[in-house]
Amino acid sequence: MSDKENTLDGEFMEDERLEDETIAQEQGKENEGEELSEEDTLRVELAKEKDKFLRLFAEFENYKRRTSKERMELFKTAGQEVIVSLLPVLDDFERAMKELAKSDDKEVFKGIELIYVKLRETLKSKGLQMLEVNAGDVFDAEIHEAITQIPAPNKKMKGKIIDVIEKGFSLGDRIIRHPKVVVGN
Repeated sequence: MSDKENTLDGEFMEDERLEDETIAQEQGKENEGEELSEEDTLRVELAKEKDKFLRLFAEFENYKRRTSKERMELFKTAGQEVIVSLLPVLDDFERAMKELAKSDDKEVFKGIELIYVKLRETLKSKGLQMLEVNAGDVFDAEIHEAITQIPAPNKKMKGKIIDVIEKGFSLGDRIIRHPKVVVGN
């Protein structure tokens, strides 16, 4: 909360307390059977209107703060759908790169590699990050998605990742695709 908002909230609370005391005093006079003078009546009405105004102002400030926060959240995740839909294209590029690396035509490989790097860097500049997962890492259900479990080749690999089937990605703080892994049991 900014200093301005703190000041406004503090002023609002102080004014509200003073107005409540004034209203209570005025109501006390009414209860005693005394009739309020025109000036006292106007003070009470002014206090009520001032209270309504301050409440409305505070409500509006809260509304502005809330919508600003929602807008920022929307901007952070606005491109998420597009990026998620491009992840299979990125996967296909990686598979194509592996196959082209086996061929003799190095010029075609360099051209495809330039396009792949450009796509990967563009997505990275939009906040996409690949989750680093390697064989032998400890399986974490919060991060990884276990596709299957197989008998571990040795006791050290029990409960650890044997193979990575599909890479995982995060966009900012959120994981948008969990890495799919094979776990040893």
